[in-house]
Amino acid sequence: MASESEVRAALRGVEEPQLGRSIVELGMVKGVTVRDGLALVDLALPLDHDRSTAELRERTEAAVSALGGVTGVELTTRPMDTDEVKATASILKGAKPLMVLDAAAAASEAPRRNPFTDNCTRVLAVSSGKGGVGKSSVTTNLSIALAQLGHKVAALDADVWGFSMPRMLGIEEPPGLVDDVIVPPAAHGVRLISMGFFAREDQAVVWRGPMLHKALEQFLTDVYWGDPDFLVVDMPPGTGDISLSMAQFLPKAETIIVTTPQPAAQKVAQRAAAMARKVNLSVIGVVENMSWFRGDDGKAYEIFGSGGGRELADGLKVPLLGQVPLVAELREGGDVGNPIVVADPDDEASVAFRSIAEQVVAHEPTAVRRPELKVR
Repeated sequence: MASESEVRAALRGVEEPQLGRSIVELGMVKGVTVRDGLALVDLALPLDHDRSTAELRERTEAAVSALGGVTGVELTTRPMDTDEVKATASILKGAKPLMVLDAAAAASEAPRRNPFTDNCTRVLAVSSGKGGVGKSSVTTNLSIALAQLGHKVAALDADVWGFSMPRMLGIEEPPGLVDDVIVPPAAHGVRLISMGFFAREDQAVVWRGPMLHKALEQFLTDVYWGDPDFLVVDMPPGTGDISLSMAQFLPKAETIIVTTPQPAAQKVAQRAAAMARKVNLSVIGVVENMSWFRGDDGKAYEIFGSGGGRELADGLKVPLLGQVPLVAELREGGDVGNPIVVADPDDEASVAFRSIAEQVVAHEPTAVRRPELKVR
């Protein structure tokens, strides 16, 4: 017969689906009893209206049932109380796990911080000189393509005026909340935070620079990101306040410039690249979007001209990561939350996005050197 300690050991391997951390580490396991082969497990849930309770139940029952001598699993769940939630929030903020009775101390020892200044996450800033070049659809499909390659991926929709990624990813539910820690929802393997979760699609965000700066800072410091391999940022078009703020918040970011083939767009895109380099961000490549339209006859029609992406990449001395064709399904998938890399993985646009993702993964990030920092 399995012992209580063996059941607890098995539960250490069970992750809370939305948080991606062990339920034992998060303090969710409140009781374990084994009676005549029946394992009784009591769990406290940190998220209100936990959308993943069914999945958590399946994971827990599977882990315990695999133990020899266990003939059945009986699982009970309840919401965490206030002190338990605060203790779990402190763990998510990076504090050492503390006893529930020490929740106030835990909160005080877990100051808010920007996790992307000192971790191993690669930050990809997808930028453009102007709107209308398909930057958000590139960000969405690139993020999913990276996740399909087996990486943990998060996305930040920093285009606070033109937020569109929740719709493109098909995310309708709001973020979760553990005390004051925001838990981003996910779709297709990508966690997302966007102004779209806090404002209606028909609502204008009429904020001055300082308010936008603070909102973006909170998106980074108040959100539990879970140490992703990649954070893909949908930057606002142009070189304004938000772009400067993001450069300050994400000093390790690698910039990908999105342009369309025509020379006018390519010339404007140069400004986004110049701004990135001016604030010491590396530009790792160019993506040319809307490169051609393939007709029913199989012929590629370059309706926006040709050569802009290659010319921009050559001028910046970076690779042209890929050319994405103008495909009706790409636009339609973004409108209904069914991105083309998921809806039609064999389409030539999907193939292009996968190739871009593979090149990004293969690219070795440039070390960021700060002369003011010295090792003593």
